[in-house]
Amino acid sequence: MLQKLRKVLIPLAIIGLLIFLGFSLTQKPQAPDINFVTLEGKTIPMSSLQGKMVLVNFWATDCPGCIAEMPGLIQTYNEYKHKGFEVVAVAMSYDTLRQVATYTRNNALPFPVSHDSTGEVAQHFNEVRVTPTSFIIDKQGRIIQKLIGELEFTPLRKTLDQHLGTGA
Repeated sequence: MLQKLRKVLIPLAIIGLLIFLGFSLTQKPQAPDINFVTLEGKTIPMSSLQGKMVLVNFWATDCPGCIAEMPGLIQTYNEYKHKGFEVVAVAMSYDTLRQVATYTRNNALPFPVSHDSTGEVAQHFNEVRVTPTSFIIDKQGRIIQKLIGELEFTPLRKTLDQHLGTGA
C-alpha cells in the first residue's frame, strides 16, 4: 500500500513543483511605485503610466553608448508615442543638472527627462549602476525586459508592435 502511494505521490509532487517553477518564472515583477521629477519640475508617478508601454532609460551625458543610442530613441519615441508608448530618460546622479539640461536642450529630447540627483530612482530599479540600462514596462506596469548596453531598435520595435497591437 505504501509502495503504491509513493508511486503516485512522488510524480504528483514533481509535477506540482514544475508547475510552480514555471509559473514563478513567467511572472514579471512590477515596476517600482516611484515618482519621476522632470527637469521642468513636473512629477510623473509611475502609476500614471499604466496603460502605456514605457521605456525607462538610465543614461549619462558622458556615456558614449547613451549618446549613440539617443537619436534612435528619439526616432522610436516619435514613431510610437501616439500609439501608447512613453519614454522616461533618467540621468544618473553623477551627472550635473547643468550637463543634463544642456544636453536635453541641445538635442531637443522630446520625452520627459529626469535627473536622479539622489540616486533613489536607480536604487528602486535594482540599483542601476551601468549606463545605458533600460527597462521595458508593459501596460500593466510589469517589467518585461531589462536591457544593459545600447538599445537594439529592431527588437525594441518588434516588442512595441507586439504589445501595442501595431505590428504588420
